[in-house]
Amino acid sequence: MASTTSTIPIRARSYVIIPARIGSSRLPRKLLLADTGKPLIQHTYEAASQAQRPSGFCVAVDDPELADAVHAFGGTAVMTDRFAASGTDRVAEVARTLDDVDIVVNVQGDEPDIAPTAIDQVIELLEATPDAAMATLATPIRCRHKLEDPACVKVVFDCQGRALYFSRSAIPHVRDWRDEVLLAEPPLFFQHIGLYAYRRDFLLSLAEMDRSDHEQLENLEQLRVLSAGETILVGVTHTPAIGVDTPSDYAAFVQRMAG
Repeated sequence: MASTTSTIPIRARSYVIIPARIGSSRLPRKLLLADTGKPLIQHTYEAASQAQRPSGFCVAVDDPELADAVHAFGGTAVMTDRFAASGTDRVAEVARTLDDVDIVVNVQGDEPDIAPTAIDQVIELLEATPDAAMATLATPIRCRHKLEDPACVKVVFDCQGRALYFSRSAIPHVRDWRDEVLLAEPPLFFQHIGLYAYRRDFLLSLAEMDRSDHEQLENLEQLRVLSAGETILVGVTHTPAIGVDTPSDYAAFVQRMAG
């Protein structure tokens, strides 16, 4: 397919959208949990809002109760289709109304520890490489269990930081395993961090693309982008956010906040 990217000026206008839905199978209504004195979505919003490069922030919600929670702490909430297929679709729905924005950043609502510098980093990657459609982050893997865990998405990228492939399998595969490969410098294995920056025009076209074969096999949406021949830039971070997916994740977050 033809590339949908275009050259944009350095210091592009960027905007952060936090997709948020009230349903959650492993931790019901997790974004409204408030054992810290604040709902979880507020922690994520406040952390993201410390980023320096974005021109604005909002939460793309699927339920009036979530919208009320965001408005209560002074945030901006935008109601979206409650039946949206994914967080990307929810983000794209809001992005369609942002005609003056060049770069859209998707921050997961259940990552209250998101580093604002990470948001600035993915924006800067796209600003520096006009022919790339997307940017994301990765962090080194130093544990064999994590390397072999299908829940930990791995990514390999070239010397210019352009993604080659994402997988739930251990990539690259080590034919003759030796533990010292986990300690190599520079690192050989990277975990993908689910923070995305998109060219707005590309994001809108992405939401209309059919799922690729690789995406369906791995259940990884970013493979749709690679299958379409587009470039995903990968920046390296050593301070990944810790997502809240289970009751134990939330208990650990509450304890960190209390400490």
